[in-house]
Amino acid sequence: MDKITVIGAGAVGATCANVIAHKDVTKEVILIDVKPGVAEGKALDIWQTSAINSFNTRVTGYTDDYEKTRDSGIIVITSGLPRKPGMSRDDLIKTNALIVKDVAGKAMKYSPGAIIIMVTNPLDVMTYAATKAARNTGNPVFGMAGILDTGRYRAFLANALNVSPLDIQALLMGGHGDTMVPLPRYTSIAGIPLTELLGSEEIEKIVERTAKGGGEIVKLLGTSAWYAPGAAVAQMVEAIVNDQKRIFPVSTILNGEYGLKDVCLGVPVVLGRGGIEKIIEIDLNDDEMALLKTSSGHVKEVMKALDDMNLF
Repeated sequence: MDKITVIGAGAVGATCANVIAHKDVTKEVILIDVKPGVAEGKALDIWQTSAINSFNTRVTGYTDDYEKTRDSGIIVITSGLPRKPGMSRDDLIKTNALIVKDVAGKAMKYSPGAIIIMVTNPLDVMTYAATKAARNTGNPVFGMAGILDTGRYRAFLANALNVSPLDIQALLMGGHGDTMVPLPRYTSIAGIPLTELLGSEEIEKIVERTAKGGGEIVKLLGTSAWYAPGAAVAQMVEAIVNDQKRIFPVSTILNGEYGLKDVCLGVPVVLGRGGIEKIIEIDLNDDEMALLKTSSGHVKEVMKALDDMNLF
């Protein structure tokens, strides 16, 4: 893929563009933003590190000029507003869904068939919104959440065990955030089951911290995280461009998998050149399936709120 577009030049979008450029997996990264000068300035700053950090990917920014995104192979959408004091959940959904509808429509016009990776929150519902926006274009749509959640989970486990996070394999499913479904049974450290190394009480504390990982950052910084989300999207992009067939948890619309239908939820998939090449259905015990259904119910409730707004 010669061109990848990142829409939204805020902290997450700019970080994503920067990490993709460093990976040198494409000839060009286009950064788009609605605010004049922001995408241009951040792209220029990133490009000026190319000789220092040894990469060749050209990074260019534009203000609301979607013509420049033409023939992108992947489009990452980070555009949206964070929830502000006094803003209801429905206000946030409506505002961000309208933004997603607008930018996705513009981007897909110039890049029909491009893979769309959603990052805008609330993630699962905005992935659903983008799926609706793409229903007549054929653009595959899925969302980044699971890689971020497992990244946090693995980092916390590495601290608790005093081991390298590189030796930790983990899987989380369900909605992004408080209703995510932890799977300690599917977590291992260099092949050793997590339950052999940590007690259930310690694991539960780490799971709880992971579920609230985004809120912990907001409390500390007064704004959302950007390094880990940006890097997580870039890892998905790398897997697609290089056809790596990586197994990642990704938010996608389900059509009967896990007994669930018409809901966007995080599940393990094989990610390669074609995007999601396979949804993997693992065996869940009764407790895990109950948690997944609870998470699904929560996401469906918010999806219904979006449907009731008749925006699409």
